[in-house]
Amino acid sequence: MQENTQTFYHILPNGLKIVHRRTPSPIAYIGVMVGTGTRDEQPEENGMAHYIEHCVFKGTARHSGRQIIQAIEGIGGEINAYTTKEETTFYAAILCEHVQLTLHLIAEMITQPAFKKEETDRERMVILDEIESYNDSPSELIYDDFESLVFDGSSLALPILGTKKTLRHISSRPKYPLEWMKQHYTPERMVVFCQGDIKPERIFRLAEKEFGGLSGTLQGKSAQHKTCIKPALNKHITFKKHTHQIHAMLGGRAYPLGHPNQLAMFLLNNILGGGSLNSRLNLSLREAKGLVYTVESTYTPLSDTGYWCTYWACDPEDYARTLELIHHELDKLRTTPLTESGLHHALEQLRGQLAISAQNQENSALAMAKAMLYFGAAPTWEETFRKVARTTTTQLQQVAQDIFDPSNTYLLTYE
Repeated sequence: MQENTQTFYHILPNGLKIVHRRTPSPIAYIGVMVGTGTRDEQPEENGMAHYIEHCVFKGTARHSGRQIIQAIEGIGGEINAYTTKEETTFYAAILCEHVQLTLHLIAEMITQPAFKKEETDRERMVILDEIESYNDSPSELIYDDFESLVFDGSSLALPILGTKKTLRHISSRPKYPLEWMKQHYTPERMVVFCQGDIKPERIFRLAEKEFGGLSGTLQGKSAQHKTCIKPALNKHITFKKHTHQIHAMLGGRAYPLGHPNQLAMFLLNNILGGGSLNSRLNLSLREAKGLVYTVESTYTPLSDTGYWCTYWACDPEDYARTLELIHHELDKLRTTPLTESGLHHALEQLRGQLAISAQNQENSALAMAKAMLYFGAAPTWEETFRKVARTTTTQLQQVAQDIFDPSNTYLLTYE
């Protein structure tokens, strides 16, 4: 971000956190992140968090869904939301001068949703279409199935969208989602976030006006977020999908948010198969051998666990060779430490990637909100990089030996 960027923090008496990053931009990203998601659901209510995310847009006690959308888009803004395994987030991009109206409407959606049955029934059909579309996309569906394999026995194994059966159960009682929100949308689990050229005092006042009256304490949060995972009986699973290519995913469990090795794992994943054409997997599988069009690896830390995975798609006759090469790259990271020169180049690449990513105000604001939710502070990209830069070649190799251990690796294949 720009040199004169500053980050400000405030916590309301009810426990709600506020973070504001003042930048010179005339555009503000403002919203609310709630620390609740799929992992808070019981199996019979799977899809509840995502269902709520959709349905609060259908109207409140005072405004119809159409009125809310027109109010935001009528001032040139964009409003959006998303659900993950651990968070539900509502936010908008608007001119800074419209921040009061925007936060008021988002607050109204969260605190006063109407859940009119005729509206939610229509939205249930939209979600069912979303599920069907998702099922038709193996490159997306495989991530859900892989999480189900790695986190078997935990609510983290549940799909974010839910199922046809659970959606019927959820929508059968209009007050059911309201009861769920009352239990999980509690102030100490919420973050109001903003980024733009606005005085922090104003954001604090607006947040207190909209959310200062909220009450309620989440019961058993720490116990609920202790992941109980059954040992996998079968770590190599193949599903018959009759796709023209084989889609596959190899990976396993990894460090949670805040772990001492989290940033080293982030760097290691970037070296292995992060978002660049010079990653080891891309150079080996695509550039040198021409075996795949896409290969990538990701590292997803969660509040008390995490996972890493490598995804690729290839022709059936190339599958065995591709898997062999991936194992070869993982073995090299485990057995051969990076040279100091190699580490320097990896850090320089990551430094540039972090700087470029920080210029995306939307991503920056959402990352800031998540950091505030879990750690009570939101470091800048420069502060994060300074911590990553302390990583040594020895530490990287130790992380690779720990995380890429073949005995802790899962393989999922669509054929």
